[in-house]
Amino acid sequence: MRLTTMTDYALRLLVYIGQNRDRLCTIAEVARVHGISEAHLMKITHQLGLGGWIETVRGKGGGMRLAREPDQINLGELVRRVEPDFALVECLGVADLCSLSGNCRLTEVFNGALAAFMARLDAVTLADVLPSPKPAQFVQSVDIKTIRVHPL
Repeated sequence: MRLTTMTDYALRLLVYIGQNRDRLCTIAEVARVHGISEAHLMKITHQLGLGGWIETVRGKGGGMRLAREPDQINLGELVRRVEPDFALVECLGVADLCSLSGNCRLTEVFNGALAAFMARLDAVTLADVLPSPKPAQFVQSVDIKTIRVHPL
């Protein structure tokens, strides 16, 4: 099984925005960072906006941000919404034309595998896949009043 490019890019977009929550992110910057066409990202951004995962701000200085907290964005929900179908094999599709249908146990095997795959995604949120924040770099401050210069 392979997820579509749209799902892959939607996940990349959400991770990027999730890593940059302190500001609005633009399609152009995400496209540049991931090597994705801006036109393709516009379609994905539109879908994520319709799904309530991101908010977009139009105009100069506009961009996009998460519409929910990262721990409220479920990957299973997202994949179900973005993927066009989950027919791993012919018999799981709408138009089952498999000559083995009704005489084969593979259908239940693939249904079980798909259910396990989706259950795993249902157990994961965006917060779970975001990289850990880097520890703050502390700069030791120096009180200038206490520094004395000794003549040589």
